Amino acid sequence: MLRAVLFDLGDTLLDFEPMDTRALFRRAARLTYDDLVARGVAVPAFERYTNVYFRGVKWSYFWAKLRRREFNSLDLLRKFHRRMGLPADDGLLRELAWLWYVPLTEHTRVEDRLVATLAEIREAGLRMGVISNTFVPGFVHDRHLEMAGLLEFFPVRVYSSEVGYRKPDRRIFQTALRQLGVSAGEAMFVGDLVKTDIVGARRMGMRTALKQPFANLRPHRVADHVVRRIADIMEHLPAVSGAKSVGAAI
Repeated sequence: MLRAVLFDLGDTLLDFEPMDTRALFRRAARLTYDDLVARGVAVPAFERYTNVYFRGVKWSYFWAKLRRREFNSLDLLRKFHRRMGLPADDGLLRELAWLWYVPLTEHTRVEDRLVATLAEIREAGLRMGVISNTFVPGFVHDRHLEMAGLLEFFPVRVYSSEVGYRKPDRRIFQTALRQLGVSAGEAMFVGDLVKTDIVGARRMGMRTALKQPFANLRPHRVADHVVRRIADIMEHLPAVSGAKSVGAAI
């Protein structure tokens, strides 16, 4: 019987528009730089400020992928500030971490029926959670989810930046399942990447749904189901769970 549905975050719950990553980074750098200036902080030249942190993120990401471990950009930001002689108190760093992320929110949208669909899933008695591969601090993603009106649906949120390991590592799935109080066989995972989301969840024994907005919806060689939007998973829940309450909620 299905008792829980877990979701990936980026390009699953939150859809990211095509964007120029370097331009986005410079926009974030400008926001944080101007904030520091407004606070009266003595900062280096903007280009140096931007390039030093960009290189730090780039190399941290490279080593994280190589070692199959995650880093947390808040820790990197703290090191960056100390290296540049900038203030590094926690309150300031947390607000700057949000400003580094803000430009991404400007290129994000959610499906029209996403909130209604999540409400139906919750009303059907299913628990929900998020498992995301990200170097962004968890509190930043939580703030974004709250802005999008989604946070209330996910009492369990497991971010690789907080636990140190990434999908498809079994431990990140185990952490979420343990917090939800369900077994892998009682859960479905919905994500957009086969290699990390679908393969990782299937290895755990979870049912899977692959989100592909332009999919042909033919049977997939790995995923149990293929959907174009989150609302489409509703038609698969009764067959997976056999739960009368789920069928009644559709």
